[in-house]
Amino acid sequence: MSGDGKTVSLILGSGGARGLAHIGVIHTLEKEGFEIRSISGCSMGALIGGIYAAGKLDEFEHWVRAIDKTDIVSLLDISWQKHGLVKGDKIINTLVDLVGDKLIEDLPMPFTAVAADVHNEKEIWINSGKLFDAIRASISLPLFFTPVEYKGGHLIDGGVLNPVPIAPTFNDSTDLKIAVNVGGPKETLSPSKPSESEGDGVLAGFQSRVRRFIDDLQDSILSRDDADWSAYDIADQAFDAMQGAIARQKLAAYPPDFQIQIARNACGTLEFDRADEMIALGREKAAEALGIK
Repeated sequence: MSGDGKTVSLILGSGGARGLAHIGVIHTLEKEGFEIRSISGCSMGALIGGIYAAGKLDEFEHWVRAIDKTDIVSLLDISWQKHGLVKGDKIINTLVDLVGDKLIEDLPMPFTAVAADVHNEKEIWINSGKLFDAIRASISLPLFFTPVEYKGGHLIDGGVLNPVPIAPTFNDSTDLKIAVNVGGPKETLSPSKPSESEGDGVLAGFQSRVRRFIDDLQDSILSRDDADWSAYDIADQAFDAMQGAIARQKLAAYPPDFQIQIARNACGTLEFDRADEMIALGREKAAEALGIK
């Protein structure tokens, strides 16, 4: 279909580096004449959506296409605490330098970042205050990022409760609701794509440290020479599977006008050096879902 000026509420889901596909989706929507009027995002979807709403997606895309595995590791400020491995300050400060210290209420369109208050078992919709405070809360992947203090509680990744948050857009007066689920069913990967378990050099070394950290917390040290999966592998894939199941339930209960799906095995959670590939995949899947030739 052609956009022809149709207004869109865009819902961007969680999924680590796969969320870079959101950039390609946005480019396709704009190219086809759709007008994005509001954004609801979770985790990586909140990050991409917030940066787009701030008018800085091109700058972010240029930056993320240029980073390599060494750059990724340099942005991870290790905390080695039991409630989270990475503090996240270096990532957020880098993005603030790139985008600016914006307030959500000053953005040119409504924006909601979804996080989770696990103690009280509820979603938290953040639609005011500092943009990157909201994004930092929404990306707080359990065991990886430290939780964020918020109004007397602690918030973690919104994907725990709602990985594709369509509900914040219910009252939007737009023509279409378009949801992007980057935790879609697994697909057979082409030979040119590395699998989730592949990786070498600096990033692989960091991932092995993540595995050892989580193994220590569980008092179960698993050698990669002795087992196919470590506790980190299991936790990572279990979280993806959980988000996929929740997303299917949410989208079945409240179906958007269009759903764009990215397979959850398209790339690994930390493979941000594959930005070119993920952005291209986002363009491709958006065109397929919208019937664009």
